[in-house]
Amino acid sequence: MDLSVMFFGADAPGGAETGAAEAGAGRGRHVEAYDDILAVARAADRLGFHAVWTPERHFQQVGQVFPSPPVLSAALAVATERIGIRAGSVVLPLHHPLRVVEDWAVVDNLSRGRVGLSVATGWHSADFVVSPGAYADRRERVRRDVPLLRRLWAGEAVEFEDGVGEAVAVRPTPAPVQEALPLWLTTSGSPETWETAGRLRTGVLGATVGQSRDELAGKIARYRAAHAAAPEPDGTPLSGMAPHGKVTLMAHTFVGEDDAHVQRLVAAPLTAYLRSYVRQTSANRSADRRTAGLTDEQTALMAEFAFRRYLTWGSLLGSAETCRKMLADLRDLGVDEVACFIDFGLGRDDVLAGLHRLAELQEEL
Repeated sequence: MDLSVMFFGADAPGGAETGAAEAGAGRGRHVEAYDDILAVARAADRLGFHAVWTPERHFQQVGQVFPSPPVLSAALAVATERIGIRAGSVVLPLHHPLRVVEDWAVVDNLSRGRVGLSVATGWHSADFVVSPGAYADRRERVRRDVPLLRRLWAGEAVEFEDGVGEAVAVRPTPAPVQEALPLWLTTSGSPETWETAGRLRTGVLGATVGQSRDELAGKIARYRAAHAAAPEPDGTPLSGMAPHGKVTLMAHTFVGEDDAHVQRLVAAPLTAYLRSYVRQTSANRSADRRTAGLTDEQTALMAEFAFRRYLTWGSLLGSAETCRKMLADLRDLGVDEVACFIDFGLGRDDVLAGLHRLAELQEEL
């Protein structure tokens, strides 16, 4: 099993966010966050982790430092030497496929061929202010554009409409280093998305949170079956993943001295992070009405419940022995890689200390 590092939304390994930025407020306050991200990525590179993932976030309280994965990944590419540089995720309906390929081909060159992408449909209505017409059919757009990404990455000329309405065949530049683009499909938990990833013959990027062990086992089986039954894409190489595909699961992670110490350390920042995430969900225009109507007290109770449940199964929050058992369980379920969330509000020193302890576990996998 591979272990990678995942940034998922807090403004830094140095602290969960307290509110959405207002115009002109807090200028320069994110400089330290980017310093922290680079420091963690360099440490993960030295410690032998498999990859570093960065998300795409727009206009929200959660994830203000992650509006552009390829821009940040370009910095990570030149700050590291061997670790994979991955998007977790590119919100594909917000971008023209040509631009996605061109941007990430630059990063592939800067990293000497270390790029990988997970693509997502997007879920929050506010994100789509940059492309409002793409929201309603965003799932279909992803299913359509994944094969197109492969063709463009392989250097095939594809016809698009130009500025005067004429069809023109274009080939993206620069040429990437890798012959094939490693691709995942991000899922928030829908079994249908797991199956779609299998049919598209991509990897799947999911999460442990919000589902039971049995539910996860069923989704992995569904993905493997769909992947095995799907034909290889015509004329475009696949990324060299294992024949059965690749299951990558995200899990909040901090390996500490003992379970009690870890719970005391992570309780406040992680519950604050979870409250922030619930508030973001309730602000989504397409959210369930029951979620949209949550009071502050209900939000806090929901975050506390999620935190307590998450400690029982699905997280890598605890002593080395606790996390070792969890990793062994995930491996037995058929998980190929765990993407470890580390940016939920702990300080840089704590994050780096936990990363070193996690690296010791990695050697046993």
